[in-house]
This record gives sequence, C-alpha cells and structure tokens, in this order.
Amino acid sequence: MKLSSREIVLAGLFAAVISVLAQFTIPFGPIPLTLQTFAVGFVVTLLGKKTGTIAVLVYLLMGLIGLPVLAGGAAGIANYFGPTGGFLVGFIFQAYFTGWMIEKFGFNYFWSLVANILGAFITLIFGSLWLKFGGSLAWNAAFSAGMTPFILPGVIKALAAGYLGVLIGRRLPGTKSYAAK
Repeated sequence: MKLSSREIVLAGLFAAVISVLAQFTIPFGPIPLTLQTFAVGFVVTLLGKKTGTIAVLVYLLMGLIGLPVLAGGAAGIANYFGPTGGFLVGFIFQAYFTGWMIEKFGFNYFWSLVANILGAFITLIFGSLWLKFGGSLAWNAAFSAGMTPFILPGVIKALAAGYLGVLIGRRLPGTKSYAAK
C-alpha cells in the first residue's frame, strides 16, 4: 500500500482528533460511554477507507505503546486484553467497513448515515464477542453488557458522525471526502 505524504499527515492529524474525542467519557461500568466511536466514524467519513483506517490504526498504536490516548487517558497493552479490548479491535473493522461502504455507494448523507450505523454495530459486535470469549460470559450476558446499553448512544453517535462528516467534508477542499466526485 502506497501512501502519499498528504495521506500520512492526515492520518496522523486525525489520529490526534480521535485521541482528543476519546477523552470525553461517561463512566458506565467496565465499558465507558465515549466519543471514540463517533470519532472513528467521523474520521473515516472525511478521509475515506484507506486513510481513515490508517488514522484509526495510528490511534490504536499510540495507545498500545503507552500514550494516554484511549478513553479516559488510559494507555498500554492491558487495555487491549481487558473488557474494552474487543471494542478497540472493532474500531479497525468499523473504520474499514464504513469507509468501504461510503466509497462504494456514495459520499452523501443517506449512505454516510447507513454506513456509520452499520459500522457502529460492528464495533458493538466485536466488543460483545470479546466479552463472551475473553470474559467467559454466557451469550446473553455478553450481549447484555457489551451491546444492549450502547445501541441507542451508538446510533446517535453514528448519525452525528455521518451527518457532520458529509457536512464538513463538502466544505473542506482537498480532503479525501469524495465531495469532488
């Protein structure tokens, strides 16, 4: 995969945007409500599948090496093996799928909203599966803890990410937001 200097800079800048938005956290048991999922959807809507997914990977790598960028200033490898690990891994798949869907069907409000909602569910599914297998929970307990309480906030954040991503993407010349297509 070849990246231009511009794509590298955008991925780094938007990894920082995700880092900042991740600090907006509401404690909610072992899995907090955060603006991370909003940030992932927003960034991918603006940057597209490739650069947006790389921004998410950079963000996750920053947290992995110990920079306090994860929700609530958390950092380190333990976060990737704890209760939130599946959600963090799910961000990669959310980003790729959301970007793919917008690229495939069009950079407009409708497809951006649909892609972001489906992408948010991908993260919730990964998080719930992680709780099921990593936490040795029963299926109903894993989905009750990892998905059910986050559906409504997730849909709201996905709608906001999709809407704002298109709104801002159409106004920023030179972003890889497909607005020029």
